[in-house]
Amino acid sequence: MGAPPGYRPSAWVHLLHQLPRADFQLRPVPSVFAPQEQQYQQALLLVAALAGLGLGLSLIFIAVYLIRFCCCRPPEPPGSKIPSPGGGCVTWSCIVALLAGCTGIGIGFYGNSETSDGVSQLSSALLHANHTLSTIDHLVLETVERLGEAVRTELTTLEEVLEPRTELVAAARGARRQAEAAAQQLQGLAFWQGVPLSPLQVAENVSFVEEYRWLAYVLLLLLELLVCLFTLLGLAKQSKWLVIVMTVMSLLVLVLSWGSMGLEAATAVGLSDFCSNPDPYVLNLTQEETGLSSDILSYYFLCNQAVSNPFQQRLTLSQRALANIHSQLLGLEREAVPQFPSAQKPLLSLEETLNVTEGNFHQLVALLHCRGLHKDYGAALRGLCEDALEGLLFLLLFSLLSAGALATALCSLPRAWALFPPRNPSALCSGSRLSEPLLPAGLEPGSPLRSFPGCRRRPH
Repeated sequence: MGAPPGYRPSAWVHLLHQLPRADFQLRPVPSVFAPQEQQYQQALLLVAALAGLGLGLSLIFIAVYLIRFCCCRPPEPPGSKIPSPGGGCVTWSCIVALLAGCTGIGIGFYGNSETSDGVSQLSSALLHANHTLSTIDHLVLETVERLGEAVRTELTTLEEVLEPRTELVAAARGARRQAEAAAQQLQGLAFWQGVPLSPLQVAENVSFVEEYRWLAYVLLLLLELLVCLFTLLGLAKQSKWLVIVMTVMSLLVLVLSWGSMGLEAATAVGLSDFCSNPDPYVLNLTQEETGLSSDILSYYFLCNQAVSNPFQQRLTLSQRALANIHSQLLGLEREAVPQFPSAQKPLLSLEETLNVTEGNFHQLVALLHCRGLHKDYGAALRGLCEDALEGLLFLLLFSLLSAGALATALCSLPRAWALFPPRNPSALCSGSRLSEPLLPAGLEPGSPLRSFPGCRRRPH
């Protein structure tokens, strides 16, 4: 199979393609891209399920850690004013984890942009291919109509004018037959006419899905960024209610991060299988959708010396017919015009039609060559298998960093929250023994609370 120009499977494609695959019964599955087969679908679902397993394990770890923190803490002695050891370390570990999450967000924005660029390149290649195919159909239709109009009008008029000379009428009828033969051969060049598959529709569907995928990732990235920033603000302001709200939001974003990781991993693995050898799958799928012969599809998708041009015979016969028409018109102009001056006008009109037809024919020869459509095929593969796959890998790294950072933050936030000083003035104004551990270190129990505004000493 000949690879498209400028496209070679990257190292990431080879690496992901070599990863083992298994179905739900853990039986090995070949790494051949076959999305219609149940075993291959199960293999990709199993790859996505690994992210679900990671989510479950992280939630279990967080739950065990928090239960141990809440239920197994040693009781503080009454009146103790010494902060618990390691409090600053817990806070800083939470801050570092959140900053690592912000770094992952930057990586996620880059990966989302790269993926979008790759899909846009795929859509552009499809649109260009659609333009080429539409131009071929338009040129064939226009040329056939011009030849048909010339047969019905100018050649008929010319035969009527030259009726006294039998040999000249025979030459005009010969030009008519050649024009009809050229039109018949040219009609077979519009190979995409009537095909149900439209590259334009495919490009629109791809762009529609990509638009919502891009928007969903932007919202996820912005949500995580807001969670990280507001959590850091809550830690800086020592706001318990803000930290509690951000803890709940962190748990939600953690679930979303693991879910996106599963989708990214399964998509990257499936895309690597496709990109390692895309020609057979694309050929089979296009043949099923279009019903075109394998000769035509192989010529455009492979475009090498081993595959001949399936339209070469039609092009040769059409070119020969146009050349015969041209020579016959020159002979008629030389022989008939001196004797029949009225024949000059239809002959000039026929020559103009023939010139336009030959121009269209040369454009058709260039458009029907495999270089143009094969170049679009290569551009689509490069966009999908290089930029889009690279973007997916960066999104996978973002999801991994995000999950790790949020899991660390969820373990650290409750401990940091427990170290915050009380915000209730009534507890500081109370003279009961229960409030004594919450008093400032420089204030002895029973001493007047003159430094706290709003506190009035109650009579004994």
